[in-house]
Formats: sequence, C-alpha cells, structure tokens
Amino acid sequence: MNLERLPNEEKLSLCRKYYLGGFAFLPFLWLVNVVWFFKEAFVKPDYTEQMQIKTYVKRSALGLLLWVTVLTTWITIFQRFRAEWGEVGDYLSFTIPLGIP
Repeated sequence: MNLERLPNEEKLSLCRKYYLGGFAFLPFLWLVNVVWFFKEAFVKPDYTEQMQIKTYVKRSALGLLLWVTVLTTWITIFQRFRAEWGEVGDYLSFTIPLGIP
C-alpha cells in the first residue's frame, strides 16, 4: 500500500484500525502498524493527525513487544519442561517426539 496517496485523515483511520485489530489476539497487525506508519509518525514534517498516529505507533510497538516476550517465555518453558509434565505435556503437544528426552 502506498501511504503517500492517502490523505492524512485516512492514514489516521487506518493506523487506528490496525492498532485496535491487534487487541483481537492478532499481534501481527501491530507489527504491520509499526512498520507502515513509523515514517509517518517520526520522520515526516508535522501535521495535525501526526500526534495521534505517533501514539498508536508507540502503543502498537509496546503491545508487540509484550506479545513477543510472553510467547518467547511460554515457548521456552514448554520446550524445557514438556517431558516432565507427563500426560499434560503430551496433550499440549501437536506432535509427540519419540525417544527419551
């Protein structure tokens, strides 16, 4: 998408939609929001909607960082302790590795 062609009001609306969409357990939308609107928020000359876009970009980055931290922690714990959890670990696994861990 070419953001240069959109008016500033549309940019703000799109940025807000991606920010709110991230709360639906879709952190990828926050990543897209940060990547697409970073220049609009922090590099471009000032315009009226820029402060709100900047707020949405910062909050999207914070939400994305939180999601990455939580998912990394869970994956690390699961990989480390799955075998010790016995049946519960097996029920949580998509594939069960063969052999002794």
